[in-house]
Amino acid sequence: MGPAPADARLGRRAAFLACLAAAIALGLASRRFGPALPVFVATYAGDALWAAAAYLALGVAWPSGPIMRRAAASFLFAAAVEASQLYHAPWVDGIRATRLGALVLGSGFLWSDLACYAVGVVASAAGERLADRLIRR
Repeated sequence: MGPAPADARLGRRAAFLACLAAAIALGLASRRFGPALPVFVATYAGDALWAAAAYLALGVAWPSGPIMRRAAASFLFAAAVEASQLYHAPWVDGIRATRLGALVLGSGFLWSDLACYAVGVVASAAGERLADRLIRR
């Protein structure tokens, strides 16, 4: 598939940006209203939505990129951020001690987060593929 025309890329960027805003809002809501949610959702939804946000942000930057490449890059990015949580220098722990730093960088390595990231990226890529098929109809 060749590169998309500029207006098509702009439309895709806008769609990715809207979905990114929704993923961020839902992720923050899953943390804010966690006690009111089912335990499974409160525990894992934020991590899946974090990885979905990484996928969608890459879609904003590279809207015509192949879905599988963006999915792989997003998962590797999320896994790298998770692995970075094993590193505890004072400067990075200082960043993680802030609310924004904790939301972006996390605070402690968990194997289950990698599974959540995979779910978030796969769901995002599948959603994009489905949307593309529905639009082509």
